[in-house]
Amino acid sequence: MSASTILVVDDDRILLNAIRMTLEANGFRVVTAQSGQEALQLLRQETVALILADIAMPVMNGYQLLQRVREEPAWVPIPIIFLSARSMDSDVRFGKELGVDDYLIKPIQPSDLLASVRGRLLRSQQWREAATGYRKGDVDLGANETLSVGRLRIDRAQHRVTYRGAIVSLSAREFRLLDYLARRAGNVVATEELITATHGLETDAEDAGSLIRPLVRSVRRKLGYQAGDTGCIENVRGVGYRLLLPQ
Repeated sequence: MSASTILVVDDDRILLNAIRMTLEANGFRVVTAQSGQEALQLLRQETVALILADIAMPVMNGYQLLQRVREEPAWVPIPIIFLSARSMDSDVRFGKELGVDDYLIKPIQPSDLLASVRGRLLRSQQWREAATGYRKGDVDLGANETLSVGRLRIDRAQHRVTYRGAIVSLSAREFRLLDYLARRAGNVVATEELITATHGLETDAEDAGSLIRPLVRSVRRKLGYQAGDTGCIENVRGVGYRLLLPQ
């Protein structure tokens, strides 16, 4: 089995090499970048399982790198961990609100770094391998039902979504997310409930939020909304998501 490839991004060459050696000594394949721009170039060339990134970098900081990664549908599922000397609670909250999967404070012990990396990779693997069908107890209003919410139309029999008259190409999990929200349009759905419906997992709110955010971003992009625009899928902070009437 090939080793997971981790992209480490930091403009401090000494720290970059120290992290690389720690990860390689524990069986990971590592590629490194000293800027956000270099990291984006590597992402176009490499299949990366996880990104470890500093925040305070010139030209393109870690926040900007995170936003650029989340704008590309193919990169949306990649877990991102900030490794930063910015230790104020406000910095950590801001990073998490942007959608980072974990936030580690420098200096960090190798054991803590490895625990975070392994934990996020495990969650990513569970995401990929989770059952694709609705779990028992999830709403099921009939395989042949067609649902219209505003200008959004969902055909379950054909597994087809159209929005504003155009076909929207969704993965099986993205389809389940949008379908689940549409059948509860106007109501807030907790992240834990969404993860059960989309991934077949039962977990706490923090882990559910980490898993569902990339999926929501991907659906928003495919519906035609730009990065930073929540569109018709509203984030209700600390609770979950709500589908508004799609215009």
